[in-house]
Amino acid sequence: MRRVIIGLLTTVVLFGVTPTREKIFVVERESQSLAVIEDGLTKSHIENMHNMNHGVVKFKGDDGYLISRDGYVVKFNPVTEKKEAEYKTSKSAIGFVIGENFVAVANYDDKSVDILTRDLKPIKKIETGSKNVGIKIYKDMLIFAEMDKDKVAIFKDKNYKKGIPDFQPLKEFKVGKMPFDAMIKDNKYIVGFFLTKAFGVIDLDKLKYSEIEVTAKDNRPVLKVPHFGFWSISNDKIFIPAVGDNKVMVYDNNFKFIKNIDVQGLPVFTSLSPDKKYLAVTFSGKDFPTIQIIDTKTLKIIKSFKFKGRVLHLRWSNLYSSLYVSVNDANQLSVIDTKNWSLEREIYQVKRPSGIFIYTIKGSK
Repeated sequence: MRRVIIGLLTTVVLFGVTPTREKIFVVERESQSLAVIEDGLTKSHIENMHNMNHGVVKFKGDDGYLISRDGYVVKFNPVTEKKEAEYKTSKSAIGFVIGENFVAVANYDDKSVDILTRDLKPIKKIETGSKNVGIKIYKDMLIFAEMDKDKVAIFKDKNYKKGIPDFQPLKEFKVGKMPFDAMIKDNKYIVGFFLTKAFGVIDLDKLKYSEIEVTAKDNRPVLKVPHFGFWSISNDKIFIPAVGDNKVMVYDNNFKFIKNIDVQGLPVFTSLSPDKKYLAVTFSGKDFPTIQIIDTKTLKIIKSFKFKGRVLHLRWSNLYSSLYVSVNDANQLSVIDTKNWSLEREIYQVKRPSGIFIYTIKGSK
C-alpha cells in the first residue's frame, strides 16, 4: 500500500501536479501536545497546548483551532505546525464553533459564551448564569443549551456578512431537564437531555420546538440519550450506542425504531465511513481494546479487531482506504486497510493518543 502511494506521488510530481493529501493531528492526552502525522510517519509534535483531556481540534480553511479542557482556545497553522494565538475564555470550556469571521466558545465554568475574532481577540462575553453546552451555528444564528436552566438560547448576528459579529438575543425555549449535547441536522437543532427520556427538536426556520421520545425494542424508553458526538447518521438510518447495554440501536430518519444490533461489549463511540457503508464501534471496560465493523445495509457485524491497549478514538480517511485507530496504552496509531479489513501498519512515536483529526491539503497544478 505504501509503495503504491509513493509511486503515485512520484508520478504526479513529475507532471507538475501536487496531489491532495492528508495530515493527521492526534491529541497526546498527557503531554499537552498534538502529534503530527504525514505520509504514514510521525513528523513532529506541537507542544504547550494546555490540558488535553478531551481536547478537540477543528479546521476552517487554512486555520486550525483547538480547545483545551482548562478553557484555552489555541489557533495554529496546520501547514507550518506552529501556534499563532491563544486565549483563555474560562476555567473549563466544553465546546466551540467557527464562523466565517468569529469563534464562539461555550464555557462550563464561568457560565458564559465567548465571541472571539478568528485571531482570538475578544469581541463579546455573553453571561448566561449557566453551564453552556451544545453550541452550533445555523445561517446568522448562534444556538446553545443552558444546562442549569433547562433552556436553549438562540442569538442572531445583527452584522451578518457585514463585519464584526454582533450577536443579540433572538429567542429562547424551555426544554427538557438538563440539556447536555446537541447536533444540527438540516435546519433542525436536536438537543439531548440527562434527566428527560426524550430529545428536543427546534425548527430553526420556523423557530418552533417539539419533543420526541426515543424508544427501543418493545416500545421501551431509552434510559439516557448519550452524547451526540457518539451518534452516526447515514442517508436513511441513525445509529445510537445504547447506554449500559451491549447493543447499537438503529432508527430511521424519523426516529422510528428499526432494530438493535448485538455487539461485543458496552458501546461508547460509533463512526460512519465516508461512503456511509460501514460503521465502526468502540467499547468501554474490558472491551476497551476492541472495535467492531458493521455493514450499514445488512446491519451485520463483518469484522472485529483487538489491539494492545485501550482504543480511545478512531477516524476514517477521506482519501484512502484507511481507518486510523488511537491505541492509548500502546502509544501508537493503528491503520486498518478497509478494502480487505486487515491491519495494515502501526504508527509509533505518538504519546498516549486519543482524539484523531484530519486536515486535508488540497493539491495544485
